[in-house]
Amino acid sequence: MKDLSDISLWRFGANFIPSTAVNQLEMWQADSFDPVTIDRELGWGAAVGMQVMRVYLHDLLFEQDADGFIRRIEQYLTIADKYNIRTVFVFFDDCWNNEFALGKQPAPKPFGHNSGWVKSPGRQATGDLRQYPRLERYVKGVIQHFRGDKRILMWDLYNEPGNGDAGDHETLGQYQGSRSLGLLKAVFDWALSCDPTQPVTVGVWSWEPAMDELNQTALELSEVVSFHSYLAPEAHKERMDLMRFLAQGRPIVCTEYMARRRGSTFQGCLPMMQQANCTAINWGLVAGKTNTIYPWNWKASDGEPELYFHDVFRADGSALYADEVAFLKTFKRN
Repeated sequence: MKDLSDISLWRFGANFIPSTAVNQLEMWQADSFDPVTIDRELGWGAAVGMQVMRVYLHDLLFEQDADGFIRRIEQYLTIADKYNIRTVFVFFDDCWNNEFALGKQPAPKPFGHNSGWVKSPGRQATGDLRQYPRLERYVKGVIQHFRGDKRILMWDLYNEPGNGDAGDHETLGQYQGSRSLGLLKAVFDWALSCDPTQPVTVGVWSWEPAMDELNQTALELSEVVSFHSYLAPEAHKERMDLMRFLAQGRPIVCTEYMARRRGSTFQGCLPMMQQANCTAINWGLVAGKTNTIYPWNWKASDGEPELYFHDVFRADGSALYADEVAFLKTFKRN
């Protein structure tokens, strides 16, 4: 039986990508990897008490240069550890753009929420068994290298399996749905065969009927039960209580929340998650090239929103909302 006492300790933190990167590829590729910005921005998170970051990887990075990719992950972990920050790494993702390539990444579209974010491995590869050997090498190669590394809190194997090309929660586009089931089952097999000391999880993010098989598999195979909830406090508590019931004694982690314009706020949601011992990881730390300060389905013609959507800091380190940063500091652990 895996020891889950460490992950049962309550923490809060953020989904992290440096403000200088538009997507996972730009964060990690050798010519755009930016440890100076990573160090600076993780320091801002630590200063308000954050002790966990959720960070996305990408299969093409391992295929291109496995050794270099591992070295850059090591470098990131060294920086995070300096600030007493643990990391949740994400392997696959069914969200956002299905067309992508290594090399120079596109500039962000003005006002476009996560306009440059890319899927991994992409819709075609997800259902192509011929691609699975290289995907298996990627997952096993990373986990085997870090399988006993205490700087990693857990492995999040697949973000929002079954999602559609739009990738947001208001214009979902064409669901992949159960077409992602084969890869979902496979990634659990690959990860668990490495016998990592860290637990594995895949989060429940949608209760649409198209997700039934995916949700059942994720809940059955996850060693820690995780979920997304961009809901206002009352509905968020109902979702959290449901996940605790479904967890049947396993720890629960909310790996995405906080969308101000939908009523999902730090002040409304964080205290109840602390009380319920549900580790809380909001979307976004520093506003930058991902443009996640803008709401889903936002357009340039909409102009600046009256209330920003995600993120905590501006790229100069100042707070988007000073009252939030002051509030977060009240949760700083000793």
